[in-house]
Amino acid sequence: MPPRPALPGIALPLALLCFGPALHAEPMPAPATAQYAEQLAAPTAGKCTTVAVDLENSPNFTATALDARHSELRYRMAWNNVAEGWSWQPGSDPERSDYYRFKFLPLQSVNEQRSAYRAEDKIGTSQEMQVLWRYDYFLAFENLYDFYPRSIDDDAGFTLVVAGPPPAHPVMLASACLEVPVTSESTTFWKATYSHPEDYTLKKRYLIGHLERIAFADGDSGEVLGVIEASEN
Repeated sequence: MPPRPALPGIALPLALLCFGPALHAEPMPAPATAQYAEQLAAPTAGKCTTVAVDLENSPNFTATALDARHSELRYRMAWNNVAEGWSWQPGSDPERSDYYRFKFLPLQSVNEQRSAYRAEDKIGTSQEMQVLWRYDYFLAFENLYDFYPRSIDDDAGFTLVVAGPPPAHPVMLASACLEVPVTSESTTFWKATYSHPEDYTLKKRYLIGHLERIAFADGDSGEVLGVIEASEN
């Protein structure tokens, strides 16, 4: 197998940060919207990129003080399964493998309010129907267990113990090398009704790749707190 391209280094505001002597610093990752649009227009399998995980919409992430000198950063992955058809493994043995091959990390969400219209869902009653589109962006990967052994444990995930108190504004960065088909999109639509007068369209957009590493950082100081590398378990 040919070697994977070198991963970019990462810089956070207020500081220049590198993950190793062979890596150079880069600006904070471009938004997922921009990276997805770029790859949709010109897919580049093999390209290595870094994305920021949306921790504000990740209730499975915790930053907890363990004692006076140490803290734990934990991103639980038990429920982060990609449920799209291309992720299914029908007939899989639950003792050996997961039904959903691919896992996800949430990257960004965008809500778009579109022009409303009038319609009659209840006979004789005209009402205004709102139109909302939502775009959710994810990183999808199937090598989760390169980072820790597979187990039936709701707390299993990316875990790092760091010195000091938990950061007030933690940052989580995921680095991956994109793989065919590079992007994928699904659409779900809910039609407006009398009791819920809103057309709602949900677009799930995925960047697909081989996860190489996870980094946690302090968003205020820019300090990289630690890195978890894939170990090919």
